[in-house]
Amino acid sequence: MQKNTLLKVAFPVDILAPTATYEIQWGNIERPTHKNTSWDWAKFEVPAQKWVDLSEGGYGVSLLNDCKYGHDIQGNVLRLSLLRGTTYPDPHADQGEHHFTYSLLPHQGGWGIETISNAYALNNPPLAWRKGETSSSTASGVAGEEGGWSFLRMDRPTVVIETVKVAENGEGFIVRLYESRRERGLCELSSGISLDQVIRTNLLEEDLENLDVESDAVRLSISPYEIVHLRLIPTER
Repeated sequence: MQKNTLLKVAFPVDILAPTATYEIQWGNIERPTHKNTSWDWAKFEVPAQKWVDLSEGGYGVSLLNDCKYGHDIQGNVLRLSLLRGTTYPDPHADQGEHHFTYSLLPHQGGWGIETISNAYALNNPPLAWRKGETSSSTASGVAGEEGGWSFLRMDRPTVVIETVKVAENGEGFIVRLYESRRERGLCELSSGISLDQVIRTNLLEEDLENLDVESDAVRLSISPYEIVHLRLIPTER
């Protein structure tokens, strides 16, 4: 009789922590690393996206991945599910050749911007081009950390620019960003192109309010884990 099979990779680490942190869309959630209750025993795996983290007071380890979402952390062992061969509903599940990447990231203190930025870099590697290939129309854009040009730039590192897309109605483009560390405050989004308007919208891209634009940048207040949707309308040339 054919049985279900499950392949996991495990990382035992020298860390003592009662909870682990799992990234979810637009945020993260904590789960216990013990099985003290029947609810804990029922959690065979915890879904997460690009990273999970186990940290104590001054040190921690993040486990990053680019396409695997089943995790479990018990005690001081981080495990990631890689392949699963089931008999139902698909008896041929996960058969064949697979390509995926996972990475272990040690860090000082608790998880933070280092974990988030490295997880995004693993899933969305930066594109590079030879110096001098940038067109003259972009030469006056927002200066990056190394003096390069940036299409969009956020001055608050805990605020993640998650999505940039053309608006559904064709009026400008939509920027979706979120606060990732449960820290409220002011932030500034700068654009490398000339902006005529910036409008706050909802998830359905319905306009809510016009925001003040100064030097192709907009300032706004953001709450812990808040998701913000902005419509950016470039200046016609």
